[in-house]
Amino acid sequence: MTQQPSDDLQTLPSQARLLGLIVGIFWIVELVDQFLLRGFLDRFGVIPRNLIGLRGIALAPFLHGDLPHLMANTVPFCVLGWLILVRGRETFFQVSALVALVSGLGTWFIAPANSIHIGASGLVFGYLGYLMFRGWFERSASGILLSLFIVSVYGSLIFGVLPLRAGVSWQMHLFGFIGGAIAARYL
Repeated sequence: MTQQPSDDLQTLPSQARLLGLIVGIFWIVELVDQFLLRGFLDRFGVIPRNLIGLRGIALAPFLHGDLPHLMANTVPFCVLGWLILVRGRETFFQVSALVALVSGLGTWFIAPANSIHIGASGLVFGYLGYLMFRGWFERSASGILLSLFIVSVYGSLIFGVLPLRAGVSWQMHLFGFIGGAIAARYL
């Protein structure tokens, strides 16, 4: 009789495949957009107070201004995304959907007119908010330790929610973070 591998052994490769698939889509879309379409897809981001700009809520995380923009989002997306994925795929998808919705809608409402907002950083900031606040709402030793770890490693990202740099969508960062806090409270 052969033994089946434990769920824990099957989980990590499964998690890596899921995150790898999402990041692979990010990279394929950006490479095609940069080298074949010359940035044409960027117009499908969140366009504030424009009805057609609402499509960016779903599309913006897959669009980036250039390869350095995508590189800056890839590692924190993988690390923070994996820490959420450890809780389960359903949690990961629920947090991702709620964060994308809140960051996209918040940006759509308050960002300057005639601007376009793209990038996975709304998700990154949402994951950061979720992981920072999860320990508070969960009130377990492991949740609090994870929150403290996240604050110590990624806490400086919080300054990204402030309008400090031109051309950076602090609105998407801010509302992503708020969406993550909401997800931590209600999911």
